[in-house]
Amino acid sequence: MFGRGWCGVSVAANNMQDLTKLTAVELTDVIRSRRASATEVLEAHLARIREENPRLNAVITLDEEGARKQAREADDALARGELWGPLHGLPMTLKDGHSTKGMRTTSGYEPLANYVPAEDGTVAARLRAAGAIIMGKTNVSPLLGNIQSDNAIFGRTSNPWNVERTSGGSSGGAASALAVGMTPLEIGSDFAGSIRIPAHFCGVYGLKTTEHRVSMWGHIPDIPGSVRSHRIMWAIGPLARSVEDLALAYRIISGPDGYDVDVPPVPVQDAETVELKGLRVAWAPTFPGVPVAASIRTAIERLAVELESAGAVVEEALPAVDFGELAKARAALSRAVRVTLHPSDEQVATMVEYLTALDVRDKIVRVWDAFLEKWDLLLCPVTMTTAFPHCAMESSLQVDGEAVNYWRAVGHSAPFNFTGHPAAVVPVARDSDGLPIGVQLVGRRWGEAHLLGAAARVAEVAQYS
Repeated sequence: MFGRGWCGVSVAANNMQDLTKLTAVELTDVIRSRRASATEVLEAHLARIREENPRLNAVITLDEEGARKQAREADDALARGELWGPLHGLPMTLKDGHSTKGMRTTSGYEPLANYVPAEDGTVAARLRAAGAIIMGKTNVSPLLGNIQSDNAIFGRTSNPWNVERTSGGSSGGAASALAVGMTPLEIGSDFAGSIRIPAHFCGVYGLKTTEHRVSMWGHIPDIPGSVRSHRIMWAIGPLARSVEDLALAYRIISGPDGYDVDVPPVPVQDAETVELKGLRVAWAPTFPGVPVAASIRTAIERLAVELESAGAVVEEALPAVDFGELAKARAALSRAVRVTLHPSDEQVATMVEYLTALDVRDKIVRVWDAFLEKWDLLLCPVTMTTAFPHCAMESSLQVDGEAVNYWRAVGHSAPFNFTGHPAAVVPVARDSDGLPIGVQLVGRRWGEAHLLGAAARVAEVAQYS
């Protein structure tokens, strides 16, 4: 049901360099069938890290010897006929906001520069239980609070398509490493676009899951031992080099774990087989009051036409939502989160503001739910520009020559953190500077199975390479 591998290339698995071009699904098949050992796959990725990381600074912690030991154990297990799980022997990195037992986890925050967790968070634990080898961690913004990945501990991560540009944030190290083959799979987290914006900037795939679909246990920006603050608007999800990889990782990390009590026992289903014919696709070139680069608008319009030609029912449409009211309520909820880190901050929301914002959220979610009952997908931008030059947060961003406030860059992504709807990113084109353009596909809450199936069809139509 899914499209071909990374960039649509057929790769000979016996070539060590080619191993870093395979998708995670392809690599796990190569290891299970013993066409290449887990050790060979790991060494190929370590070599790629040595080659690419000096210019990108995406991988910031690396446990080579520990990974080599696990790879040998994976090979020995296969020789005995033992299979650890669907990721048996797959080496991968993990965003530095996920706690990893025995491996430094800083979340880009100086007071945590030497923090080594005593246990895995749920994401790391489930990946290991599925057979993955976590060989290292990737760079982030401090406490995951920026759309660039730059911090005082490790410095900044660059975009592989142009090192003068950002890779995005806060999962910028993850997306940059994926794009050049340093890792075949990653798990990000997203409060305002932190999975989706880096995926768009770096030309990879991403999935922000439905709010509370994946456990936040062991996820930092909440400082270890502190009161939990990030209960709403956060989501965890994979970044990858194919929709099929997104679906594989999603299935592994989702569902209740007995620790994060906000995760309901909602069934986690495999990606559906979706046909384009009759698929109902609403599309929007931008949202009210949010600028967007002409190259992004053109890419979305072109894709909408191509989907219609392929048999989908396509119409330009948005729900009757006051996007200004949405942004104001989301800001109030975001300020409430600050209370555990900055209890004396005058900008912290009052209880009345917080409850009022939740009431507004209920109303807006109902409108979006009704809209997405009529449409299978909303196709829209991820953000207003392609990857922009490294800059300070106080800087303006340029959108086709117009200076725009830095934080308006989350104007297309943050609404779906506010509502909790899942959203996938599929790369579809490049701009005149050769920088990737991704599109955002928004689906129904708890509807990842359908969203992933539809995203696979969209990726086939887009034929990105």
